[in-house]
Amino acid sequence: MSDLAAYESAYITHEDVIGDVAGYRRPYYKTQPEYLYPPYRSTIKRAPTRSLVWLPHTLSEITGPVFGYDDVKPDDADLTRQHSGEPLGERIIVSGRLLDENSKPVVKALIELWQANAAGRYRHDVDDHDAPLDPNFTGGGRVLTDAHGNYRFITIKPGAYPWRNHYNAWRPAHLHFSVFGIGLAQRLVTQMHFPGDPLISYDPMFNSVPDDNARQRLISQFDWEGTIPDFAIAFRFDIVLRGREQTFTQSTRS
Repeated sequence: MSDLAAYESAYITHEDVIGDVAGYRRPYYKTQPEYLYPPYRSTIKRAPTRSLVWLPHTLSEITGPVFGYDDVKPDDADLTRQHSGEPLGERIIVSGRLLDENSKPVVKALIELWQANAAGRYRHDVDDHDAPLDPNFTGGGRVLTDAHGNYRFITIKPGAYPWRNHYNAWRPAHLHFSVFGIGLAQRLVTQMHFPGDPLISYDPMFNSVPDDNARQRLISQFDWEGTIPDFAIAFRFDIVLRGREQTFTQSTRS
């Protein structure tokens, strides 16, 4: 065999790699919101006006960034210890598991959290809500999941706030989550709500998810076992990447 023939026989083409890749299951019917949901007014401007292009899941989609423990400090997960003083508001513990579509834990994945303060205001230049800022609360944290896919945050329960989507529109109290799974196709941005909040049923963003079971997965559960006596109550919020039980995502589906 010539050197050229040997090289060609050993060479793996891009098409060969794509053919060997097992992609993720696509979102199940009605578990994700439509791109256009008129009651949620900003979707009118953001929704695509042309048919979407169906993209295959190649190595670029099923692989993703790797985060080391040196990049995330232990204190990053405690939003109440990031300043010299105590933030105002009700302390809460939020924990759960990060799972894939086969109910297996997603290990060493980066989960980021951001939120409004107890008065319902974000520390952001464009937030002009007439509510006070808290000098001891920034509202951002991050953590890496452990060997069992567990994560845990200590923070302050956020307040509701007006958002001008329609007359007398109020967002229910919620936490934002950003998740980096083991692949870019698992990228997820979602929200967690609190049980018993009367504003949830009026929220167009929440109601944009067609399937009721999928909507209910956006509501955390009170976690008595996770509470710390005389310190904080706890809520549990499991997050599923892809699959039938996938958590609703705010990012573009692929």
